[in-house]
Amino acid sequence: MSNGSAGDGRLSKNERREAAREKAKVLREQQRKKDVRNRVFLFGGLGVVVLAIGVIVALIIVSAIKPAGPGPANMASDGITIGQGKIAVTSPALASDAAPVVPSPDYSTGVVDIQVYIDYLCPYCGQFEATNAEQIGQWVDSGAATLTTHPLSILDRGSLGTKYSTRSANAAACVANYSPDNFFDFSALLFKNQPAENTEGLTDAQLKGYVSDSGATQVSQIESCIDDTQFKGWVSASTSRALQGPLPNTDVAKVEGTPTVLVNGQQYSGSLTDASAFSAFVLQVSSQAYSTSTPTPTPAPTAAQ
Repeated sequence: MSNGSAGDGRLSKNERREAAREKAKVLREQQRKKDVRNRVFLFGGLGVVVLAIGVIVALIIVSAIKPAGPGPANMASDGITIGQGKIAVTSPALASDAAPVVPSPDYSTGVVDIQVYIDYLCPYCGQFEATNAEQIGQWVDSGAATLTTHPLSILDRGSLGTKYSTRSANAAACVANYSPDNFFDFSALLFKNQPAENTEGLTDAQLKGYVSDSGATQVSQIESCIDDTQFKGWVSASTSRALQGPLPNTDVAKVEGTPTVLVNGQQYSGSLTDASAFSAFVLQVSSQAYSTSTPTPTPAPTAAQ
């Protein structure tokens, strides 16, 4: 057999080796370009992921530092004060996390200062209300006393997931904000129709019904406020302040249970179902204020003999 020549169409051994090298070179170049493209796609994808993570982190930070929601008007002290004629004492709205503004009471005027810290689901609060609401209402209406109500949300766990304590306290804040002079009657209706613990509590529709029954004005705004739980941030913050203390204008360190009832800064610890016991306590405390506000005349010194 003879060897083929260059002209018979077959490649020599050297030519085949060279062709193989060239093909390998082409394949390497193609792989290199493919690797470059893959790296571009990889880094581009990572960039998108990093950007997305950055956006999420930014949103979390912004959410964490965003301003606190608004608190209700007429509750700058974390409670609403009702005075003579059952007319509310007005005050500007504060941010929900703002320190409350609490005026120093002047007990020497003879007007008794009654402060109640309540939860609208609390059965003991319901007992105190049922026992004393009528006489407190008479004192307030006549100008003999003022009543400051602090709605708290301690018993949300007792409403089967509906957070009734928060919803009812929010509804009270809504009335205080939009129709403060009807707060006394609305609060009384919530206790008159108080649900039992470990039930779902009143529905939002029922709460809105009692808004109308109280004679409130700006009903549509109050209903929207209830639907949106507009003041839930304030309810949570004011409840925390009451539970952590100190309670202003008193030696009572903090709310340890509801109702917490203060008369001229002194805590009532008597029967919740005995109106005469509470009346006697109010009379005793108010008498103390009257006696301390009236100085005893001091005899004038006599001349030395």
